[in-house]
Amino acid sequence: MEKENQTRVSEFLLLGFSSWPEQQGLLFALFLCLYLTGLLGNILILLAIGSEQRLHSPMYFFLANLSLVDLCLPSATVPKLLQNLQTQTQSISYSSCLAQMYFCMMFANMDNFLLTVMAYDRYVAICHPLHYSTIMTQRLCAALVAVPWVIATLNPLLHTLLLARLHFCSDNVIRHFFCDINSLLPLSCSDTSLNQIMVLAVVGLIFVVPSGCILASYTLIISAVMKIPSTQGKLKAFSTCGSHLALVILFYGAITGVYMSPSLEHSTEKDSAASVIFMVVAPVVNPFIYSLRNNELKAALRKVLGQSKISQ
Repeated sequence: MEKENQTRVSEFLLLGFSSWPEQQGLLFALFLCLYLTGLLGNILILLAIGSEQRLHSPMYFFLANLSLVDLCLPSATVPKLLQNLQTQTQSISYSSCLAQMYFCMMFANMDNFLLTVMAYDRYVAICHPLHYSTIMTQRLCAALVAVPWVIATLNPLLHTLLLARLHFCSDNVIRHFFCDINSLLPLSCSDTSLNQIMVLAVVGLIFVVPSGCILASYTLIISAVMKIPSTQGKLKAFSTCGSHLALVILFYGAITGVYMSPSLEHSTEKDSAASVIFMVVAPVVNPFIYSLRNNELKAALRKVLGQSKISQ
């Protein structure tokens, strides 16, 4: 009772990188460079896919949606991080913290869903190539993107509403560079058992199930590829899903480091470093991974860059 009578928190302090006071300027330059590079890379991917008729296929449709998400995911955290690094304030208001948590969860969930959808697309392309056009219809592709967007929007809304009912007293220090739900719950002076149950349920449904679908897809893909008689045919088949597999390993590796560790280990510098990988680094490297391994996309990018130079 005494704890609940303490002054309510109106703002939080984001201290994810506070232990490196002498490197604040270097961190600012690093995150600014990563953020701008990611924005430029993903915008170019969207322009290339939108302007090239040959790229209007299911694979590139999903890639365009991934680039759109990769534009939004770092935008939910990096601008505020840059402001705090520059001003040395580390503060974020209560309402802004809840909003940041909502958008981070929404775009991270959508990233997760799109990687799953893209794994299914590669499975159909490799295991059922003759029926690819009849299976991956425009209606199915639209549904495979629209349904995840609905789930990705409603799921964080549930967590935000559950979090808004909690009381936060004197402790307002978040040892993270953004408002993560696992960092906020321990600060509450209310009963958070319902919130924790919902977080565990989401980890099971939103991440474990899609990751299982990706694993199953690649198991079937590898099985089908191994039946191809020629080595060249096997390499060609693997090359079509190599870029996607690299993104999956990068994304789920970082997610596992943050959300699959014991709750007592959350909100550490290790958490911040792992979160930087899937929230900042991954959106930057995604367009490079796809463009460097895809001749059609490289040609479209050269066309877009060539037109921009002519217009100048």
